[in-house]
Parts: sequence; structure tokens; C-alpha cells
Amino acid sequence: MDTTQKLIERREHLLGRAYRLFYDEPVHIVRGEGVWLFDADGRKYLDVYNNVPHVGHCHPRVVEAIQQQARTLNTHTRYLHETILDYAEELTARFPAKLENVMFACTGTEANELALRLARATTGNDGMIVTDHAYHGTSWAISQITTCYTPPDKRASNIVTVPAPDMYRGRYAGDPEAANKYAEHVRQAIEKLASNGHCPAAFIVDTVFANEGLPTVPDGYLKKAADIIHQAGGLLVADEVQPGFGRLGRYFWGFERHGVIPDIVTLGKPMANGYPVSAVVTSRHITDAFSRQAHYFNTFAGTPVGCAAALAVLEVIEEQDLAVKSANTGDYLIEELQNLATNHDMIGDVRGSGLFISIELVRNRDDLEPAVEETARAVDLLRERGVLIHSTGVFDNVLKIRPPLVFDRTHADLLLQELSDVLGEISCPGPRNG
Repeated sequence: MDTTQKLIERREHLLGRAYRLFYDEPVHIVRGEGVWLFDADGRKYLDVYNNVPHVGHCHPRVVEAIQQQARTLNTHTRYLHETILDYAEELTARFPAKLENVMFACTGTEANELALRLARATTGNDGMIVTDHAYHGTSWAISQITTCYTPPDKRASNIVTVPAPDMYRGRYAGDPEAANKYAEHVRQAIEKLASNGHCPAAFIVDTVFANEGLPTVPDGYLKKAADIIHQAGGLLVADEVQPGFGRLGRYFWGFERHGVIPDIVTLGKPMANGYPVSAVVTSRHITDAFSRQAHYFNTFAGTPVGCAAALAVLEVIEEQDLAVKSANTGDYLIEELQNLATNHDMIGDVRGSGLFISIELVRNRDDLEPAVEETARAVDLLRERGVLIHSTGVFDNVLKIRPPLVFDRTHADLLLQELSDVLGEISCPGPRNG
């Protein structure tokens, strides 16, 4: 039995079967550097999927910050410490003025759960509106609004979904009134909550709708939806766990792309380049409303080490101009992917911003039949060629490109070449009958 198979069996024995591995042939990763991951045999893989190492795997500046603070002090937020406040100041400086308070957590799940507690405390309501096929985390409470995993019959009566705004294959694709029509579903959701005996506390959205396939959103949609939820007494929660911190290039935060200012923003994955740090950023009005009902404490949230790592990430983004580089590399990659589509009919749509890009694969461009099996095959073939990528979307037929921000044109060219070869290798027999 080879080493990989032994590890797989040992893992299943020790961790159980709920855990999942990527790829038909899992990768045994032992080291990372920049945009590269290295396996146990020394082979390197171009990482175009992992957004946690935001400024590159094992960035020396972040590693040094963690080491220095860990050898000095690491404790919780019930003691005074300058680094925690320094990071809070640097972070909130990148938000609109009204979003002035930070509450720290460890994961995106925790941040989203805290956000919903804040919304309920502020509004006095308990109704939640979320998009179809959304992902917001893994706890029991957040699994209720992680609608890609929790079917309608398993959700509580205070959870109502609305369709994700999708201008490629959504119900209002191509409709000039799409923004109004998609937003109207929020109003209908509020009415449904009322029929269930609930009033809305919040409408929570991943601002790039990543799990829904990064659809092209009609201009003005989120602003219209925010107006509707506010009129009903609820709040807008922007989940920036995936799109935040300059990934979108010209927008440091995803909500900026929509021209709205949320009431609450949740942050996570890339905050500290792999060290577990997440946060909720909101207004003093909202934190005050919460504090009148409860106090907040989280043992491992906002520690000096975590904040030192997160502060180093912000410094690297600024000093290396990574948001601008993300925009430039992303523009180049999107243009070249669109050119690639002229030679590969399986590419139905290319969309995104900065270094958050999706490629929707279809079996036929006329009826948009999702190329589900072909997408899974492409993921595995790219892995065989040394490119790590994965899929998303309602039908799991969307390749998701989300590399560290140090990804440049040289890396983009490698991805483009390997992707072109893989698409040429995959047979796409056209639409099925029946």
C-alpha cells in the first residue's frame, strides 16, 4: 500500500467520514510559499484556489509578526494591549465613518453568528433573509442560513430565502428590470416572514455571491434590496469573508462594488493569512444596543498574536500595492479567458473582479446545460498538471479562481495554458435528450 492510501485510511479512521478531501487523487501538501504549494515528493502546484494565504503562503512578514508576538505575550482581550487597538484603528480606517466598532472572533462562522446576534438585539426581530444556495458557515445557527447545505424543510420558520441575482442563467437574465425584480423578492420574503409570525432582523449576503457561482449582479440590486430591508426595520449584513481585503482589485470591500454601506460587515478567512482571526465591523449604535443585553467575550479572539498577524497583512497589502496588482492581473486574466472562450465552446461565461473570477462551463451555449461532469474532470486534470483549483455554483459547474494576491501575469499565463489544454482534452458531447 502506498503512502497516500495509508494516509487516507489513517485519516478516515481518526477523523471520521464527515471530512472531505479534494481531488480523485488527494494531494499530500507539506510546504507553501507565495502562490505555490509543494507535496511530499517535492512537486510544486500553482495555487489558484486558496484565499486564506491572502498575501502568499507563509509570507515572511506575517510569520515574523506571529513569532515576535508569540514569544512576548499572547492572552485575551480582557487585558489592555496596544496591538489590538492599533489593528482596530487600521482596520476601521478602511471603512465608511459610521462603521467604527470592531468585535473580534476566530472564524467566519463565528463572525456571522455574532452579526446575527447584533441584528436581533438592535431590531428586536428574529427573521433572517438569505439567498438561495448561500454559504455563511458551519455552526448550528449559521447552518440555518447556509442554504446550500440545509434544505427548506430543515430550516426554522424565521429563515426565508430569495433568489441570487444572476444575469447569466437566473430567472431575470437579460431583463432590463432585473435589479427591481430581484429586489422585489426581498419584499416578498418579508411578507412570508410576517405570515410565519416573524419580523426581519437582517438580510445577509455574501457580496460576491461566491457559492452561487459569482454571478453578474444587475446594477443597483443590492441598494434597492437594502432600502427594502431598512424600510421593514431590518439591517443589511455584508459577508466579506471571501471578497474582502482588496481581492476585488478596485474595491477593497465587496459592498463598495454595489454602492451601499451595510449596517454590519463580517470578515474572516484572509485577515491574518492563515492565523485564525475574524471580525464584525459595525456602528456604535449597534454595539451599544447589543451591550445593553449582553457582554461579549471570546477566549481566542483578538489576541495580541492574532492582531499582530492581521496588522502585518494590512501592511503588506498597502506596501506591495496588492489591491492594485489584483485589479491589473485580474483584468488581464479575464480578457485572456474571454479570448480562450472563442476556442472552447464549453466556456459559457467568464465573470469576476480582481482576483476573484469564475468560469461557468456548459455543455451547450444555447440552452446553458451545466457541464457538471466535465467541470469535475477539469478540476482533476488541472491537479494532474500542477494547478490546484476547484468548483462552485448551484450546479457545481463553475471553476473558481481565487489565488493569493501575489499571483501575477506569469502565473496567469501558466493557468491559461494548462486550462486550454485540459478543455481541449475533455469531450463535451452536447445537449442530452430527455
